[in-house]
Amino acid sequence: MNRAPIGLFYGSSTCYTEMAGEKIRAELGEDRVDIFNIAETPIITAQFYDHLIFGIPTWDYGELQEDWEEIWEELDDLDLTGKAVALYGLGDQVGYPEWFLDAMGYLHAQLLARGARAVGYWPRDGYEFEASKALTPEGDQFVGLALDEENEFQNTDERIRQWCTQIVREFGL
Repeated sequence: MNRAPIGLFYGSSTCYTEMAGEKIRAELGEDRVDIFNIAETPIITAQFYDHLIFGIPTWDYGELQEDWEEIWEELDDLDLTGKAVALYGLGDQVGYPEWFLDAMGYLHAQLLARGARAVGYWPRDGYEFEASKALTPEGDQFVGLALDEENEFQNTDERIRQWCTQIVREFGL
């Protein structure tokens, strides 16, 4: 099986995380990205890629999306040593300002614990929220691309464009 250089894995209940993944794939080039719904593809498949993108929405009060929750313990079986990993997260900074993108922060911690090298950090400028577990310790960046389809859908395409340019450089592709 010929694999693309990048594996993109997402969980999506309302299709927004899936649609963002499709936009990322289109921006990077369909020949460069294999895309997988974690509800249909075992997460262990991620080990076959040196460059990874994971998409995760935050639900309600900082909770994991159901597909991610279902496979969360399987993340413990991954060996991501030396693999470059970029994250994108979806959240609602107006409706849930105290938990904006928390699930992306949880996933970031899990992947670093599995040996991954994180890339794709994103500036927090331009967002309004109260708290997020997806911020770097310094608090000036998100640990991945921050998307808010609920309140800032008009910014999504440009944010994806900029982020994809950034991660291609950080992936070294």
